[in-house]
Amino acid sequence: MKAVFFEKGRLIVGEQEEPTLQKGEVLVKIKSASVNRRDLYTPNRLGNEAEALILGSDAAGIIEEISEDVKSWHIGDEVIINPSLRWFDESLIPPDGFEILSLPDHGTFAEKIAISAEQLEKKPAYLSWEEAATIGIAPLTGYRALFTKGEIKKGQTIFIPGAGSGVATFIIQLAHKVGARVIVTSRSASKREAALAIGADLALDTAADWQEALKDEVIDLVIDSVGEATFNRSLQVLKKGGTFVTFGATTADITSINLREFFYGQYNLKGTTLGSREEFRKCIQFMTEHNIHPIIDVVYNIEEAQKAFERLQVNEQFGKIVLTM
Repeated sequence: MKAVFFEKGRLIVGEQEEPTLQKGEVLVKIKSASVNRRDLYTPNRLGNEAEALILGSDAAGIIEEISEDVKSWHIGDEVIINPSLRWFDESLIPPDGFEILSLPDHGTFAEKIAISAEQLEKKPAYLSWEEAATIGIAPLTGYRALFTKGEIKKGQTIFIPGAGSGVATFIIQLAHKVGARVIVTSRSASKREAALAIGADLALDTAADWQEALKDEVIDLVIDSVGEATFNRSLQVLKKGGTFVTFGATTADITSINLREFFYGQYNLKGTTLGSREEFRKCIQFMTEHNIHPIIDVVYNIEEAQKAFERLQVNEQFGKIVLTM
C-alpha cells in the first residue's frame, strides 16, 4: 500500500506492507488524513537510523475488515480515528499507557491502518471526508484547553496569540458558539481577516502593543501555544486572577517569568495535552450540534506530502492541511 513514512533520516512516499489485524482491531481504508505539527517533530525524535515508521495521527475512512471479537462496528461503517490512545475517561492527567498515534506505532498517512476498535468514532454525516480527517489532535486539544482547563463561559473574553494554527481555528469557532468574546493575533493581515470571518471579534497585529490595544478589555482566559515568543506578552494582558492555558511551544520550550508579579496577580497557569475519549465525544457532539465545519487551508494528494510538510513548517496555513489517499 502507498504510505508516507520516515526511514533512516528520509521522508519517503512509497510502498509499505498492508497491516494485518490483531485481536480487538479493525482495518480502516483511509480516505483522508490531516497533518499536524507533531508530524514535523516525530522524525527528529526518531533519529537518522530509525526503521520505517508511517507518520500521521488523524484520519477518516471506511471499515474494511473486523476482527472476530469486535462487535461494536461493521464493515462499511464510516469512522474517524481518535489519536489519543488508551485515554478513555476524562481525568486531570492522562493514564499510564497513554500515547499519541504514530509513535511508536504506525500512523494514518497510508491507504490502510489496523487500529483498536476502541479508538474509532462514527463520522459525522454533515462533514466531508476532508473535514472529518481533521477531527483529531487539533479539535480535541482545543476543546480540552477551552472547556476542561479554561472553563470558558458565555460572556467571558478569550485571548489567542497566533490565529492561523489548526487548533486556533477550532478554538475560535468553539468559543464563539459558546458566546465568548474572542480576540486573536497574527502577523498576517489575511489571517486576521480570516479569523474575523470565522468568529473572532477582534484581531490584532502580532507586532502591535497588546497592552495598549487591549487596555479597555478584560481578558478572562489566555490560550497560548506559541511559547517563549508570546508567553509574557500574553500574561501581561490577562486580568488579575485570570487563567492561562498552554499546550504548545512553537517558538521555544523555555521562557522566564517574574514570579512576584505572577503570584501577586493571583494567576492560574494550566498545562494540557490532547484529551480523553470522553472529551473527544463531547467535542464531536458540540461541533455537530452547532454545525461547526473545520477550516481547511489546502488539500494535497498523498504523493504531495512533502509540500504539505513544507507549508506547515513555514506557518503559511490558516486552518488544517489535509492529505487525500
